[in-house]
Amino acid sequence: MEDGYQARLSPRWRRALLLLGAVLVAPALWLDTAGLPPVPGRVLAVTLAAGQVALLGWLDRAPRRVTAAVLAGSAALQLLVPSLGPGLVFVVLCTYAWARPARESRWALAATVLAVCGPALLQGRWAPAGAWLAASLLAWSWGALGRARSARHEAEQRQAVLEERARIARELHDVLSHTVSVMVIQAAAADDVFDIDPGKAREAIRRTEAAGREALAELRSFLRTVRADAPSPPPRPGPTDPGQFDAPPQPTLADLDRLVGTFTAAGLPVTLRRDGAAEPPAGVQLSAYRIVQEALTNTLRHAAARQADVLVRVTASEATVEVRDDGRGGSPHGTGNGIRGMRERAVLLGGTLTAAPDPATGGFLVRAHLPWQPSTGRRV
Repeated sequence: MEDGYQARLSPRWRRALLLLGAVLVAPALWLDTAGLPPVPGRVLAVTLAAGQVALLGWLDRAPRRVTAAVLAGSAALQLLVPSLGPGLVFVVLCTYAWARPARESRWALAATVLAVCGPALLQGRWAPAGAWLAASLLAWSWGALGRARSARHEAEQRQAVLEERARIARELHDVLSHTVSVMVIQAAAADDVFDIDPGKAREAIRRTEAAGREALAELRSFLRTVRADAPSPPPRPGPTDPGQFDAPPQPTLADLDRLVGTFTAAGLPVTLRRDGAAEPPAGVQLSAYRIVQEALTNTLRHAAARQADVLVRVTASEATVEVRDDGRGGSPHGTGNGIRGMRERAVLLGGTLTAAPDPATGGFLVRAHLPWQPSTGRRV
């Protein structure tokens, strides 16, 4: 099974591999040859050694062909120079096991055992053959282990990128979906009463402008958190400069009253109830706020509800959020990102979220349980 890891030698490691290969085959320049006259034997030994070193530069680009060529050259060089050990072959095998999946590199292990042990056995050198068998197994295991470690590290990096993308998408959806929905409804209301009641039309337009400014401020705050390595910008001018928007802090449970007010002004009366005075961590408060925001946004956009109720209950170890409406219900699965994003927020905190039609009202009910542990104030 492929692990998806694509191994590539860096220029520094490529140079180190070439240098190591040259050192390992250098004794072929002076060691005695066998089976040929001295001069032709020396020329052939140097040619075989130089050819193996030259091939190392392409080991990660064409690993199968390079490994096969090095193994063949090493077997011939051992027969020609019996006192020269097959050290280069072990380096190549280790690199090949790192460059290719284990299932594919096993053939290289078998070929290496044949290439390094065969000539020694033909020459009756049993002890070196046994040592080189053990070295072959060690080299292959080391390379395969290095590949597994590199593949795991790369998979963790990919997963971190995917999780960050999901977080960014979730935050953008939560910020923009709510604000744009309110702006669209307010703009439609202004258009409906523009001729018969200009005062109400202007009021709706002002609320649309306020929602747009709020969205810009939240987006600026969110982008600053994404660009964590960016330097802090200089202080912004105050409201006297309409072109600037101060980035507010992340919303908390204390901001639910303001959130409920925007939905009431948009035509969806919302009742907010609180139970408990504990103070959850900022991450729990942000998730609870976003879940309420997204649930009410879905109600405003899709449910045709006359009213909605929000209950926030905080205990010493858990925050519970319930949002129910009297609209026309809907699918607990949905086709967009809203319910999925709310559920992801709850799961990231170790909690749960259910979203389903509410038998009591005939509408829809979203219930989230967000666990948290209060600080003990002790130092460990």
